[in-house]
Amino acid sequence: MAWIYLVAAGVLEIVWAYAMKLSDGFTRPWPSTIMAVAMAGSVGLLALAMRTLPLGTAYTIWTGIGAVGAFLVGIAVLGEQASAMRLTAAALIVSGLVLMKLSSPH
Repeated sequence: MAWIYLVAAGVLEIVWAYAMKLSDGFTRPWPSTIMAVAMAGSVGLLALAMRTLPLGTAYTIWTGIGAVGAFLVGIAVLGEQASAMRLTAAALIVSGLVLMKLSSPH
């Protein structure tokens, strides 16, 4: 169950990052509200996952899901650059996440 919490926390991290971008510096109320709710949910689910998962594993995977997910949303939704170097960097993050999962005792 901890891994489900952790993946859900990572997805909510992507949501709050995207909502923060849409909030235009917290000047738009709905994206700002979505950001705050998603952020609270993300941290709450991370806390639940950390009941059984090691700190280093949980935090690394949580931030990695958020980083790669926000990167992909930036490309797919916001039209940000998808250069070979940026894609390679994202692939390296994903490979690090896989190695972290494989090395976790849980």
